Amino acid sequence: MTRIVLVEDNEDLAFGLRATLEFEGYEVHVVADGREAADRIAELVPSLVVLDLMLPGLDGYEVLSRLRKAGSRAPVLILTARGEEADVLTGFDRGADDYVTKPFSTAELLARVRALLRRARGSNGGEPVPVERFGDVEVNPASGTVIRDGEPVTLTPKEFDLLVALLRRKGAVASRAELLGEVWEYANTDVETRTVDVHVAELRRKLEDDPANPRHIVTVRKKGYRLER
Repeated sequence: MTRIVLVEDNEDLAFGLRATLEFEGYEVHVVADGREAADRIAELVPSLVVLDLMLPGLDGYEVLSRLRKAGSRAPVLILTARGEEADVLTGFDRGADDYVTKPFSTAELLARVRALLRRARGSNGGEPVPVERFGDVEVNPASGTVIRDGEPVTLTPKEFDLLVALLRRKGAVASRAELLGEVWEYANTDVETRTVDVHVAELRRKLEDDPANPRHIVTVRKKGYRLER
């Protein structure tokens, strides 16, 4: 059974979400306090984390940072009442994979959950990609690992998916809209366009010698991005 950790301090909302997710066949564990969340997630090793941003103890941003620093690659879906672009981007910058803004419909939440789980399992319907190399970076899509100059690099699931999407194109340009459809599976909006840019910036920070002047993950003005060997 697929295990989900729900980090939410609103008892009514947590009860409703738990019932909805369990009805869909998921094993759900609820955590109400930010201080406990990182430890419980490490203990339970879930397939997905659903994380509210407004929590007692530690806020969702800090919980997310601690998870990623500890090496967790579990997909994280943010629940937020904050609709401002800066708040959403902060979540992505800390390692979130997707978000829904309260109030949200059950159908929307379940669609996002299924998409993230499908990505995490690698069942995206594309052709298998062999081990790829560019510069001093080696990418193994089958194992989900990235090695740079002999050392492992920790990427979030969405960062990894984005890197593989660029590799698949063999140097061809990928537009932001194409990447949103392939990696995030939802329509292009102003916030979602910035989502691609934020994740590209993180890939450059982790994989380029000079992120400000990237050699491999290159911007093609007014078109999108491409990956140069």
